[in-house]
Amino acid sequence: MILLLATAFNSTDAVAQEERQVKISTIFGDMTFKLYNDTPLHRDNFIRRVEEGFYDGLLFHRTIPFFMMQGGDPNSKGAPLTKPLGVDGCGYIPAEIKPNHFHKKGALSAARLPDASNPQRQSSACQFFVTQGWVQNDQQIDSHVTETRKFSYFQRAWYKVRGGYPFLDGDYTVFGEIVDGMEVLDMIMALPTSQEPATKDRPVINVMMEKVVMVK
Repeated sequence: MILLLATAFNSTDAVAQEERQVKISTIFGDMTFKLYNDTPLHRDNFIRRVEEGFYDGLLFHRTIPFFMMQGGDPNSKGAPLTKPLGVDGCGYIPAEIKPNHFHKKGALSAARLPDASNPQRQSSACQFFVTQGWVQNDQQIDSHVTETRKFSYFQRAWYKVRGGYPFLDGDYTVFGEIVDGMEVLDMIMALPTSQEPATKDRPVINVMMEKVVMVK
């Protein structure tokens, strides 16, 4: 009887904890992300901004192949290709860095200021990045191990088969991941970028978040 009650309770709890999903539409197609429930400050902030239409028309303004693409700067809306971007003025969210979330390919993470000016690793309340990375081997993964950064067997297997960027683990809040449309990430990352100092790493064409909506 106890076992049956426990099973029924867990089933109900799982439904209550169903992860929300958001779709970002671009010129290359759609990417759908799930948002983690154990980073509630980031999840709820992102949902609120999506429902307000905040991200509609903003750009992915920074792309570094085999690393990540970044977007969400409100100053990027309608910005000419010559305009420097990346300073948002959106405020900050306390870090929610979890050891079970890592920078696998497709990971959705909050952008932030460097440690020197942000020792608490607070997140930007609007800018985010999506990890691309690459398939790692054991030697590459081992090179990122520190006193505070360890990798589980599960994480190692993922990095070795599907790729990512383990150097970022433990330093940024990961609050979601791509569940559909990974090829869109790769196409955006394949675009050439500016090498001018003021606009370095900005795609040579504007990659707009045409529409960002909750789908679940």
